Amino acid sequence: MADGSSETKSSNQMWGGRFASGPDAIMEEINASIGFDKKLYAQDIRGSIAHATMLAHQGIISAEDKDKIVHGLNTILSEIESGAFEFSRRLEDIHMNVEARLATLIGPAAGRLHTARSRNDQVALDFRLWVKEELQKTEKALTALIAAFLDRAEEHADTVMPGFTHLQTAQPVTFGHHCMAYVEMFGRDRSRVRHAIEHMDESPIGAAALAGTGFPIDRHMTAKALGFREPTRNSIDTVSDRDFALEFLSIASIAATHLSRLAEEIVIWSTPQFGFIRLSDAFSTGSSIMPQKKNPDAAELVRAKTGRINGSLIALLTVMKGLPLAYSKDMQEDKEQVFDAAESLELAIAAMTGMVRDMTVRADRMKAAAGSGYSTATDLADWLVREAGLPFRDAHHVTGRAVALAEQKGCDLADLSLADLQSINPAITEKVFDVLTVEASVASRTSFGGTAPAEVRKQIAWWRARN
Repeated sequence: MADGSSETKSSNQMWGGRFASGPDAIMEEINASIGFDKKLYAQDIRGSIAHATMLAHQGIISAEDKDKIVHGLNTILSEIESGAFEFSRRLEDIHMNVEARLATLIGPAAGRLHTARSRNDQVALDFRLWVKEELQKTEKALTALIAAFLDRAEEHADTVMPGFTHLQTAQPVTFGHHCMAYVEMFGRDRSRVRHAIEHMDESPIGAAALAGTGFPIDRHMTAKALGFREPTRNSIDTVSDRDFALEFLSIASIAATHLSRLAEEIVIWSTPQFGFIRLSDAFSTGSSIMPQKKNPDAAELVRAKTGRINGSLIALLTVMKGLPLAYSKDMQEDKEQVFDAAESLELAIAAMTGMVRDMTVRADRMKAAAGSGYSTATDLADWLVREAGLPFRDAHHVTGRAVALAEQKGCDLADLSLADLQSINPAITEKVFDVLTVEASVASRTSFGGTAPAEVRKQIAWWRARN
């Protein structure tokens, strides 16, 4: 006959050995968020100070209680920043941990702080403040990366390199022009960051649980105190909105994709087969067994971070996709994704900025490669249209025959003789050789946004005025 102890033992085995005390322990484990949302301590305290100040201004709490609350909150801030504060999982989240400590410090006055607010609008405020601050940091980091590229572009406005399509040599470009392509990419990322800050620049506090409050609060006052443009306009949307987090993750994913493309090029360019660049020792590692190796580990890790960041976006989109209005506990799963993506993006941008500034550009290798693969073939076709009056399709056909002849002879287009070229089309003259060098090719691309060094310098000047 089974006794009670064996029945309890059996029950606990069903729940799992980690949760020795049964369902209560499992609930605490799944419900507690303090392990990650303690990251919001500064925003939580800042929001509470603004809220208490507004409550006193509106006569909802006394000035004396407000002073006690503000002093207590500043004390807690100091304790957390010094490492003296003890976070408790039993208190679930950052809000309750701060509130419990405040009650210990100042007594009953602490209970007045939560007047006219809910944890629903409180967490919306804390998280929005944190994301806004992170976006501002991202904007500065992208500005530094753009500046690094502008410096390299200016340095190499005349450095000829092969331009690629399908990773096959296409036409000569300059390394400065290639760098400016990334300036454009990261410039769009920065623009998205700025727009996201504008979109989310509304204060959630005062929406309470979901319906607002009957207390005579001044939401415009708290919005201004917290640096927001204005308060949100619908209390239901306010507590259920995580668009700002999704927008941050979307921006992070796009920026990470740009970083990953750059990382891939750095990995390729640093191989002995290309040899376009050398990475500094600061961003490379050696091999444990092959002493000749210098591995572009920093670039490879930047490339890999994109997977984490994209995963965070998909995770939060999935969390939010089926939630009815207004607040649901599912939304507790929003923060870890954003925190992880923010940390990954911040590190990736910093690493890439360092690599761009430190890498050695091997202009000789770039120039040698620029003329390979008959990269000036399009210049020959354009010359035939311009100087010989051929329709472009006919010029394309003539150029194709010239390339085939060069392949047969094992030489570049510029090494074919005039007689060779005239055997294909008698309208070709000696002047054609003025466009068959890679330097002449890039110099001729003077259209707006083209690779001509003079045009590259114009674009650099435009960006410097706006960076």
